[in-house]
Amino acid sequence: MNNCIFCKIINKEIPVNFIYEDDMVVAFNDSKPIAPVHVLIIPKKHIPTIDDLEENDEKLAGRMTMVAQKIARDLNISEKGYKLLIRVRKHGGQEIDHIHLHLLGGAPLTEDIRPIANF
Repeated sequence: MNNCIFCKIINKEIPVNFIYEDDMVVAFNDSKPIAPVHVLIIPKKHIPTIDDLEENDEKLAGRMTMVAQKIARDLNISEKGYKLLIRVRKHGGQEIDHIHLHLLGGAPLTEDIRPIANF
C-alpha cells in the first residue's frame, strides 16, 4: 500500500487533475489512453482487486459505477455508448494492485477494447 501509485495520487503526493472527487472515489484521465475518453475511477480505500471486496464494500463498488455514469453523461458519451472495464489480477490484465474502473468511450470500440479507428 505504501508504494501504491493510486494511493499516492489520492493523497496528492503525485499531482493529477481530478475530474471528479467525493468522499469515496476520485476520477482522472488515464495517462495512457486507449480511447478518446479513458477515465479511471478509483476508490480512496485501498483494495487490491475485486476479489478482495468485502460485504461492507458494496456501497463503494456501486459508487464507482454511479460516478462512471455521471462522468459519461458530463462528457456527452452516454448517448452513443461506452464501456466499463475492471481488470482482475495478472491474467485479467490488472497492472496496479488497487481496484480501478476504466470508463472508455468517445469512439466505436472493438471487443478487445481498442478503438476501431485511431483517435
